[in-house]
Amino acid sequence: MPTPLEPERPHSGRILEPVRVVRPRSFDALAELMREMETGPARAAPTDEAKTQELPPVPPAPVPPGAAGPSRGLRLPVVAGALAAAALLGFGCALLLPVRHEAAASAHPPQPAVTASPPATTPAPTPTPTPSPAATATTDPDGPGTLRQGDTGPEVTDLQRRLLRVPDVYRDGSADGTYDATLTAAVARFQLWYGISGDETGVYGDDTRRALESRTGPGDDA
Repeated sequence: MPTPLEPERPHSGRILEPVRVVRPRSFDALAELMREMETGPARAAPTDEAKTQELPPVPPAPVPPGAAGPSRGLRLPVVAGALAAAALLGFGCALLLPVRHEAAASAHPPQPAVTASPPATTPAPTPTPTPSPAATATTDPDGPGTLRQGDTGPEVTDLQRRLLRVPDVYRDGSADGTYDATLTAAVARFQLWYGISGDETGVYGDDTRRALESRTGPGDDA
């Protein structure tokens, strides 16, 4: 481990103080300038203006008496030539205009007049035939052989008898062969209970017929 240094002892001699050195300044130039300002402006050196002489003005060049005549004489031929050239140019343009019109007419011949055709006559509409009841029955959306309220006949009687076999669907119903409101309600009830959705509600179509025949068996009780 290094040993610490011993503190230095104060110097026992005389303490030196900083010395300020003042340099002398030169005021000779400033004094000379002030002296010149007090005495007034310096005199200008004499010039040699007396020795200089002014030159005489240069006289204009003399114009010969016949100089103006030729310039005026040259203007007349130039003007006459320009007028003649303009006249020739206008004459040439007048000759070329008819030729251009003829060329344009030959390039675009007149089109023949279009005659209006007579208006077309509309044929009279033919009467549409009225469909017969048989044709209506074959085009029923619920299929052929569909029965609905208002129908009568043996097919309605067979429907009533089949519904009487199903419990609580057509209770105390009659088999008179008439598709009335009671029979319509019975058909709608059968469709609801057995989940038949292919036919209209209360209409005895193909889907309702197949479901009812599968539950009541083929044939008739008559």
